[in-house]
Amino acid sequence: MSRRDSVPVKVIGKQDLNISYTDRHAVRAVLYNSSTKHVALIRIAKGNYHKLPGGGIETDEDHTMAAKREILEEPGCEVSIEHTTLFARSEGWRDYLHQISFCYVATLVEDTGRPESTDLELSEGLSHCWIPIDCTISTTRDFRPSSEVGRFI
Repeated sequence: MSRRDSVPVKVIGKQDLNISYTDRHAVRAVLYNSSTKHVALIRIAKGNYHKLPGGGIETDEDHTMAAKREILEEPGCEVSIEHTTLFARSEGWRDYLHQISFCYVATLVEDTGRPESTDLELSEGLSHCWIPIDCTISTTRDFRPSSEVGRFI
């Protein structure tokens, strides 16, 4: 059994056997700045929620490559990631999407200050913020998502 298989899975939502789902694998990361003791969160203004940086794994990518690419795109940071830091998985069923997400720990190498948001992300008000690690949970709990996706996450 690989380390990936031994990490417990948090199931979100419920599969509806009458729906044909699109399968998607994704990576997320707790992005940690060891100098400031802050964690990066992605804020989605349109749905009033936060999420961890990350996104879909492309066909030609492994988990590390995908996480590094997504973190460079969203908060604009270069990071260090180790496969051995996988600490959580989730399996979600929503709309017509079945997503399995793998969560890692990433350490900030350089904040380029140049996120590369897509037009969709810009229209949703995607931005990032750095939160003191001891305030991260309370920050995310204080928001009341106004979108289905935000409540799902």
